[in-house]
Amino acid sequence: MQYTRLGRAGARVSRLALGTMNFGPVIDEEASRAILDRAVEAGVDFIDTADVYGGGRWGDHPGQSEEILGRWMTDRGNRDDLIVATKVFGVMGPRSNDRGLSAVHIRASVDDSLRRLGTDHIDLYQMHHIDREVPLDETLSAFATLREQGKITYLGSSNFAGWHLARVHEIAAAAGYPAPVTEQSLYNLTERTVELEVVPAAEQYGMGLLPWSPLASGQLGGVLQKTDRSRSSLDALGDRRPAIERYEEFCAELGIRPGVVAIAWLLHQPVVTAPVIGPRTIDQLDSAVEALDVVLDADALAELDRIWPGPGGTAPEAYAW
Repeated sequence: MQYTRLGRAGARVSRLALGTMNFGPVIDEEASRAILDRAVEAGVDFIDTADVYGGGRWGDHPGQSEEILGRWMTDRGNRDDLIVATKVFGVMGPRSNDRGLSAVHIRASVDDSLRRLGTDHIDLYQMHHIDREVPLDETLSAFATLREQGKITYLGSSNFAGWHLARVHEIAAAAGYPAPVTEQSLYNLTERTVELEVVPAAEQYGMGLLPWSPLASGQLGGVLQKTDRSRSSLDALGDRRPAIERYEEFCAELGIRPGVVAIAWLLHQPVVTAPVIGPRTIDQLDSAVEALDVVLDADALAELDRIWPGPGGTAPEAYAW
């Protein structure tokens, strides 16, 4: 396993983060524990979850993924060996304050997450989304209080735009509040919009990027090669199918599986701290770990850019003179 700094923070984490969104509603607890065991065996010490996982569109039991992770850590006695990240924002109940980034919801949510996780602190507490109805200074003040109480160590953001990152850092600097050390964004070969402004903002403020959906919901995982693919799954590829065909052909030329190449490409991006992988099986986990040993030379990176062109650079140069 390879390790790096958690953005500009002093803590070190594995170059892969194990995402647990599927734990509970998609993968039962026994299988989830097996994946956790195998990840730790491979050297992964960075575990990402969220209070809402297990509820909403992922199921009907918010907090389920945190609970599974908490029981596993308690049974293994390995909490201090891990960097545990969770998130707050999503709908957790029927009351008007059971969602968002208000001080009221943050205060209640952190205690609920600590209870489910069976721990007294969260290493990386992430704002799961921007909350346009709550002033950022209220949100940051609430997080500062949690840090003073020892309930969280670092603050992170997720799904923020570039200007959101700038705003939150400027407010934090002016008020003396802790600022986010990481940003978790949708980022993969097929979805590169973040290169316009999120990536430059993260680099400017010393933030580490945690890409979610590194395989584009499986589209970069060799979807055309799978024998169990359905007509509907192929139809869902839409206009991307020609690029996926070229991509899988190029991966075959390299002699590397498509899913491994996709994660390796992210690991070659300087701003990336750790892609958040969400394996449903041990084999998928092992495949992700293989990416750590893949070196893509300049020619390979250039070919991937031709197959999956990004937005053309950073803003405003990507769209202006």
